[in-house]
Amino acid sequence: MTYALRLSQEERARYRVMAEMAHAGEVAEWATAGIAAGARVADIGCGPGAMLRVLAETVGPDGRADGVDSHPGAVAAAQEEITGLPQASVRVGQATDSGLEPDAYDAVMCRHVLAHNGGKEAAIVAHLATLTRPGGAVFLVDIDGAAIRLHPEDPDLTDLNQRYHELHRARGNDLTVGVKLGWLLEQAGLTVEAFRGGGPMLRVPPFLRPPSWAARDALVAAGLADADDLARWEAAFQRADQLVERPWMSVASFVAVGRVPVSSPAG
Repeated sequence: MTYALRLSQEERARYRVMAEMAHAGEVAEWATAGIAAGARVADIGCGPGAMLRVLAETVGPDGRADGVDSHPGAVAAAQEEITGLPQASVRVGQATDSGLEPDAYDAVMCRHVLAHNGGKEAAIVAHLATLTRPGGAVFLVDIDGAAIRLHPEDPDLTDLNQRYHELHRARGNDLTVGVKLGWLLEQAGLTVEAFRGGGPMLRVPPFLRPPSWAARDALVAAGLADADDLARWEAAFQRADQLVERPWMSVASFVAVGRVPVSSPAG
C-alpha cells in the first residue's frame, strides 16, 4: 500500500489514543478472539506500533506479539514503541505476504488496513487466515468513512475531508469496507463469531488532527491541494483549537472476529 499519512509526533499520538480507546471498547471481542495472557498474536499493518504495544502488554512475557507493516518508517516507529517488551517484534512485510510463520498464531489482527488497499481486501483476509492456527481467530477492524461527521461543521474542514475521500477513490480504496468485514471473513472460509458496528460520539480535544490532515502531502502530490489549501485548513484547525465548547465527532467503526476451522485450516 502507498502510505498516505505523515508520521509526525502528533500523528503517532493519535494512534496511541486510538489504541487506548480500542482496548477499552473491544473487551468482548478480544476475549472471543483469545487475545489474553500467554497468547501468540500478530498485528498486520501495525503502523507506528501503538496497538502492537498494547497487544504485547496484554499477552505478557509468556506470549508473543509480532507486527508487520509495509512502510519502513512505520516499522522504525513501531520498534521504538515496543522498546522494553522482549515478547514483541516488528518487521517490514506486505498484508498479503507478511513473511510470518503459517498456522502459528492464536489471533491475527488487522486494523484500518483494508480501506487503504483497494482491490486486495479478499487477498489480505485470506492471508491472515493462513497465519492463524486451526481454531484461532482473525480479528478485523475498519471504518465506514462516509459516516464520520464533525458537529458543528467547519466548511474548510469539511472540504479537507471531501478531498481526502477523493484521494482514496482515485487510489481505488473503499472507505466503507467496514460494513463488509463479515462477508470477507466468510469468503476466506471462516465462521463469523462476532460482528458489530457503531461508534462513540466524541468531544474532539484541542490539537488532535485527523488522518486527512496527516495525508496533506499525499493530497498535494496528487494535485488535490496546494499551499493555499494547506494554509486555509491549518487556520481552520487553529480556530477549532480555541473553541471553549469542543466540537462533537461521530465515528463509525466495525469489528469482526472470524474463527478458523479446526478440521481444515483456512488458506
